[in-house]
Amino acid sequence: MEIIVLVKQVPDTTNVKLDPKTGNLLREGLTGIINPEDRHALEAAVHIKETMGGKVKVLSMGPSQAVDACTEAIGMGADEAILLSDRAFAGADTWATAFTLGKAVERIGKFDLILCGRQAIDGDTAQVGPQLADYLDIPQVTYVQDIETMNETCTTVKRQLENGYERIECQLPALLTVIGTLNRPRHAHLGRLIDACTAKAPIKVFNAADIGVVTSDVGLEGSLTQVSKTFTPDFKRQGKILDGPKEQAVSELLKNISNSDAATACKAFAASCELS
Repeated sequence: MEIIVLVKQVPDTTNVKLDPKTGNLLREGLTGIINPEDRHALEAAVHIKETMGGKVKVLSMGPSQAVDACTEAIGMGADEAILLSDRAFAGADTWATAFTLGKAVERIGKFDLILCGRQAIDGDTAQVGPQLADYLDIPQVTYVQDIETMNETCTTVKRQLENGYERIECQLPALLTVIGTLNRPRHAHLGRLIDACTAKAPIKVFNAADIGVVTSDVGLEGSLTQVSKTFTPDFKRQGKILDGPKEQAVSELLKNISNSDAATACKAFAASCELS
């Protein structure tokens, strides 16, 4: 079983800043971690390898420091990793990202399964996985909460729904996006981390030329969407707290409501309350 796992390095902080000119996340100086749901995808891939045999390849895209995520992935059980790193890839939207990853998958060649997290915590779009499946023209199942069966030709999974789940049988090769309830990711093994750092477990770095793309098709230039404006929301508390007896608070609230429908509703509500 040849499995590719998409892994993204994301900031390990909520104190992020945006470039006011490009709208892109400023990643310099931020501590990076493997995107949480991608860890569940990697755990699933390693478990399948341990059960059925085969190889797990990690594919990531990002700046040079994302090699740390690749190293940790090998520590968790991946056999090798490929990092797509080129300034031409910067500023990519979800489609340009999926296109770049797709070109890398085509260079990798044969695969049976692609696993990735449902979405990344720094973007929350949940689009890259499905767009990659569309580019590769393979079946996809999103929001996978359980992988029930797996063989060389098909898999049966449970897909989370709002009020339950649906069981889907999917032919391979396919792409699955997984959620955090799928499993419990293991910790990285120290010996494998050392192997990753000493090149016993290879981490390859590819640029645009290595995967056969031109700069106009990737990154900001190749993006179908553009960020027109970014801003920091104002979290200043609005309004005021009404203290004192309930009757007085309700009366003052009604005086400050300009909408007649809202005022009528408040009066009806106040009349139905037992004020003491």
